[in-house]
Amino acid sequence: MKQLAFRKGNSGLISTLFFATLFLLFFTEPAHAYIGPGAGFALLSSLFALLASFLLAFFSMLALPFRLIFGLRRRRKIYSKALVKRVVILGFDGLDPELCQKYLAEGKLPNFAQLKEKGCFKKLATTFPALSPVAWSTFATGVNPGRHSIYDFLMRNRHTYLPELSSAKVGQPKRVLRIGKYSIPLGKPQVKFLRRSKSFWKILGEAGIFSHIVRVPITFPPEKFRGAMLSAMCTPDLRGSQGTFSFYTTGKNGNSKFTGGTRLALTQEGDKLCAALILPDNVINKSAHHFVLLFELTLSPEKREAKLKIARENYTLKEKEFTPWIKVIFRPGLGIKVRGICQFYLKQSSPEVELYVSPINIDPERPALPLSHPYFFSVYLAKLLGSYGTLGMAEDTWSLNEEVLDEDAFLQQAYRIQEEREKQFFHALGKTKKGVCACVFDTTDRIQHMFFRYLVDGHPANNNKDAQEHKNVIPELYQKADELLGRVMDETSDDTLLMVISDHGFKSFVRGINLNSWLHQNGYLNLQNGDYSAEYFQNVDWQNTRVYAIGLAGIYLNIKGREKFGCVEPGEEARKLKKEIMQKLAGMVDSDTKKVAINEVYDSKQIYTGAYVDEAPDLIIGYNDGYRISWDAAIGKTTKTVFQDNTKCWSGDHGIDPKLVPGVIFSNHNIDTENPSLVDIAPTLLQLFGLRVPSYMDGQPLVMPSFAVDSKEGQSKQK
Repeated sequence: MKQLAFRKGNSGLISTLFFATLFLLFFTEPAHAYIGPGAGFALLSSLFALLASFLLAFFSMLALPFRLIFGLRRRRKIYSKALVKRVVILGFDGLDPELCQKYLAEGKLPNFAQLKEKGCFKKLATTFPALSPVAWSTFATGVNPGRHSIYDFLMRNRHTYLPELSSAKVGQPKRVLRIGKYSIPLGKPQVKFLRRSKSFWKILGEAGIFSHIVRVPITFPPEKFRGAMLSAMCTPDLRGSQGTFSFYTTGKNGNSKFTGGTRLALTQEGDKLCAALILPDNVINKSAHHFVLLFELTLSPEKREAKLKIARENYTLKEKEFTPWIKVIFRPGLGIKVRGICQFYLKQSSPEVELYVSPINIDPERPALPLSHPYFFSVYLAKLLGSYGTLGMAEDTWSLNEEVLDEDAFLQQAYRIQEEREKQFFHALGKTKKGVCACVFDTTDRIQHMFFRYLVDGHPANNNKDAQEHKNVIPELYQKADELLGRVMDETSDDTLLMVISDHGFKSFVRGINLNSWLHQNGYLNLQNGDYSAEYFQNVDWQNTRVYAIGLAGIYLNIKGREKFGCVEPGEEARKLKKEIMQKLAGMVDSDTKKVAINEVYDSKQIYTGAYVDEAPDLIIGYNDGYRISWDAAIGKTTKTVFQDNTKCWSGDHGIDPKLVPGVIFSNHNIDTENPSLVDIAPTLLQLFGLRVPSYMDGQPLVMPSFAVDSKEGQSKQK
C-alpha cells in the first residue's frame, strides 16, 4: 500500500512537473526552450540515435547565445514604442460606483481609497443593454455590439423562435461510426465562437505582446493568440447546460424539476441509501437514454455526517460543508469515458436526508471540451493549484432561488470559487513580467444579485425572513474586494498600470414586467386557444403575432422574410410599428406602485452601428430602478398580469436603463478623460503598447498624462 501511495504521489508530482515544464517553455518571458525535430527520423540503430541526440544537443548549446541575442533584440523592438511594459486589469463584475462611494466615505475600503488618491476613480459608461456578455465583449474588442454581435445572453432562432445561447454553439462531431446500437463519435464536438471582431489580446499577440486572460467573460471556446487563456462565462457543464444541479431526498416528491435543477429520490437498500448521477441522452449507446453513475450513502446521524461511495472511492460528507471537487467518470460503453467533477453538500441527515450535488463541471485535467488556450493550460493549472470549477457561472444562483441551498451555503460555495480564482490570478500575475494580465472575479456580481434585497426596505423577497441576518453581506463583499486589491497592489509598482474595472453597476429588482403579456393585451401577440401556461412560446400563434419579446432586454418585430412566420412588412410598416411600440412603452407606469417602470425604449438602428446590426433586437428596453423583465417572460411564458412582485432571492440586477448602472474604473495613474467608457479600454491598451488603433474601433484611448504620447502611431484616434 505504501508503494502504491508512493507511486500515486510520484505520478501526480511527475504530471505537475511535466505541465510546469510546458508552461515555462511556452508562457514565460523570455522563452528560450529548444524544440527538436521529435521522432520524425527513422534511426538505424540505438547507437545512431544516441549519437544524433548528442549532436543535436551540442549544436543547440552552440546556437543558444545567438538565439538569446536574437530573442533579446526582438523583444526590444516589440516594446520600443510602448509607453508601458505591463498592464494589470483587475475586473470585479458588477462593482457599483454608488456603493463604492458609500463604503469609501465610511472608511471600509482603504486600498480603493489609496488607489483613488494615487490615480483616479471614475464612473465607467457601460453598454446597451448593461448585460455582462454584451459589456465584456465590448471591453475585449473596443467596439459596440453592432460590430461584435453579442446583444444578450440569448438570441432567438429565426426559424423556431426559441432562445439560443448568443456567444457559442456546441454541436455533434462531424463524423460518427455506427456499430449496432453504438454511435461512436470520430472526433471532438464542434464548438463555434459567435462573438465577432478581434479582441485586444489577439491584436497585441500579433505584435508579439503576451497576455494572460483569466476567466474574462465570453471567452468560450478559447481563441488562439500569443498568450494563455482560461475560459469563463457561457462555458457549459457536462450536460451541455449553463448549470444544472441535482437535489436528492428521502422526502416526498422525490422526482420532480426545479428551475435550474432536478429533484431525485434516495432509495433505501439495506442500511444504505442509493441514487445515481445522471447525464442526459446518451448519444453513444442509443439503447440507453442517459449516462448513469451509481452512488450510495451510509448515514451517521449522531455524527451529522455520511459516508459516500462513488466510483469505488469513499468520501466523508459532513453536514453543511461542501466536499472538495470529486472526480466522476461516466462509461457509455466500448471503453469510452466521459469525465467531470462535482461537489456534494449534505444539507441534513435527519429526519429526512437532503443532499445537494453541484452541476457536473467539465474536468479541467481531462476536458471534454476546450477550456483554455493552449489546451494544456487548464490541465497545468489543475495539476499545480488543484482542481477548480470550470462552469461559466459556477456560483449556483438557482439553487438559492429554489431554496435548495440556503444563504450561508451559497456564500460558502461562492467564496470557495473566489479562492480558486485568486490562486489562478496571482500565479498568472507572477508569470507576467511584460504584457497584459487580466482577470475577472464574478463573486461581486453573483452575491449582489442574490443579496441586494437586504439593502432594500420592504423587498418582497424578504417576507418571513429576518432582513437583519445578512444585512452586512454586501458591505463585507466590497471589503473582501478591497483586501484582494491590496494584495495586487503589493505585487505591482508605479511602472505597472493597474486598472480596476467593472462592466456595470447594480440596482434593486423589486417588480418584474412581462412584456409578452403586455403585447398580448395590446393586440400585438396572439395566443392559441387562450393558453397562458405554455413555456418557450409554445402557445403563440406566430402567423398572427407582430411583436414578441425574448431575452432580458430585447423586443423583436415578426418581420416577413426574416422570421419563419413573419407577418410584418419590412420597410415603412415595420418603422411605423416600431415607433408605435416605443411611444406606448416609454414612460409606462406600474398601476400598483404608481412608479414609472420603463424609462426609455431604444431603437437598435439608432444606438448600434456595424455589420451585425441586423442581428440585434429591434428595440432595447431601458427599465427603471426596481424593475426588470419578469421570470415568466424570461422563459417565454405569457401570463394574465403584466406586473409581478419579485419574491426570489435574485433581488439585484443591472438589465435596466444603462444610464442608471455605469461601472467603475480605478487606476494607479490619473485619467483625464471626462466620461470614460468600457469601449475605450481596448484602444487604450493598444496605444499604451505602441500600436495603431484600428479605424473600426468605436472607443478612444483614455487620456493619461503619466504616459506621454509622442509618436503619430500612438496618438489618439479621432472619432
